[in-house]
Amino acid sequence: MFKDASSHEIDQVLQTAWKAFHQYRKCSLKERAQFMRTIAAELENAGDELIQTAMRETNLPEARLRNERARTMFQLTSYADACERGEWLEARIDTANTSKTPPKPDIRKMLVPLGPVVVFGASNFPFAYSTAGGDTACALAAGCPVIVKAHPAHAQTSEIVAQAILKAAAICKLPNGVFAHVHGASQEVGKALVTHPYTKAVGFTGSYLGGKALFDWANQRKEPIPVFSEMGSVNPVFLFPEKLKQSAVEVAKQYAGSITLGVGQFCTNPGLIFGIEGDDLQQFINTLGNEIKAVTPGTMLHPGIAKNYAENRARALSQQKVDTVAISDAQPAENQGVPTIASASGEAFLSNPVLHQEVFGPYSIVIRCKDKNELLEAVRHLEGQLTATLMATDNDILNNDELVEAVKDICGRFIVNGVPTGVEVCLSMHHGGPFPATTDSRFTSVGADGIKRFARPLAYQNWPDSLLPEELKNNNPLGIWRTVNDVLSKGSL
Repeated sequence: MFKDASSHEIDQVLQTAWKAFHQYRKCSLKERAQFMRTIAAELENAGDELIQTAMRETNLPEARLRNERARTMFQLTSYADACERGEWLEARIDTANTSKTPPKPDIRKMLVPLGPVVVFGASNFPFAYSTAGGDTACALAAGCPVIVKAHPAHAQTSEIVAQAILKAAAICKLPNGVFAHVHGASQEVGKALVTHPYTKAVGFTGSYLGGKALFDWANQRKEPIPVFSEMGSVNPVFLFPEKLKQSAVEVAKQYAGSITLGVGQFCTNPGLIFGIEGDDLQQFINTLGNEIKAVTPGTMLHPGIAKNYAENRARALSQQKVDTVAISDAQPAENQGVPTIASASGEAFLSNPVLHQEVFGPYSIVIRCKDKNELLEAVRHLEGQLTATLMATDNDILNNDELVEAVKDICGRFIVNGVPTGVEVCLSMHHGGPFPATTDSRFTSVGADGIKRFARPLAYQNWPDSLLPEELKNNNPLGIWRTVNDVLSKGSL
């Protein structure tokens, strides 16, 4: 057991991070990238001890954890590459023009780091969204020191990863305080971290209640700071008529796998499925139910998540006009999540907000709308989501423009004929969405564009070339892409 950090300890950590910031932000893009690559190497060097510890703490299988560690290392190295390329800096140069009246000054702009960033580890991804995860990688790439609050559900795993990061910092000869790690199960620890005057931004992946609390504390400060909270999503799926007529059985089997993947413990789990009543939808429901019955319950990440799943599932199934379609035929053991499919009418969905809420686990509900108009009305009653999926033919999409546009309004990633589970780490990925999926839909927490969350624009006016940052100098010594007098260029001035 790790004891909660005291307010004095938190103050010391932030004081040290603030001092480190003034050195680390001067590190070159190459030096930051090397730090991130060294962290990736140290994660691999942590070996089987790290995997075995995570298995004990999270109940996740070895293969999943090895894949997740590999993904985390890829995040670090690919974001390091992006950091070095410098496109995220959004360098802009407009040279002086003395013939204008009044004369136009020389103005050059780029993104600069915000300062110390507090990162809250996620419960469901002990590596990829936790101590050395995407938020940490993005903040370090931006030039910000990071303070991680370990998730209490995998505190020892977090501790091992933190030691790997600290070793990497020592190897790279970086200042003390460029990374720090604290423990705390109490709200007081989280609040002290967010409200400390030297904290300049926050990254969070978890529940709506947790993310919103951090957001509110940050905005009640004398100096409000940005909070990038990812707070869950039901990831609605829309079954269009022509597609359903063509492949109801295949789509149902596809979604049975997505709903139960990882015992349903993904923020992109498809928790709501909409269709229009008829024989094709009924075939989909029957097939989905049969598939779900054959799925064996799996052990959930920790007893708290299993308890919440059991309670939320029971609450959802007990609502009026909700039918239980299928439950796994196998009896669950302790802390296991029972795969479950429910169904309700569009009318029931529109009149009952409980049916809109996330049930975090291997659960989904099929909403049977009586016609296209009721389906459109249902979309308009949905909150912001990380993803939304259309199972549709080209004709379905072309013939339902109003519905397609309405769905577009509520999501950050818009999928056609796929499943939302699985978030590719690449520059074009957007893992975010309108509130309450996240607190700021303009930014992503996956992909190197996430670096921009922890930076702000700074314009330099009339600075001599010799005193400008390398990124903005006339001869472009870093060879990065810059917009010079409205033209994208890698050249020198």
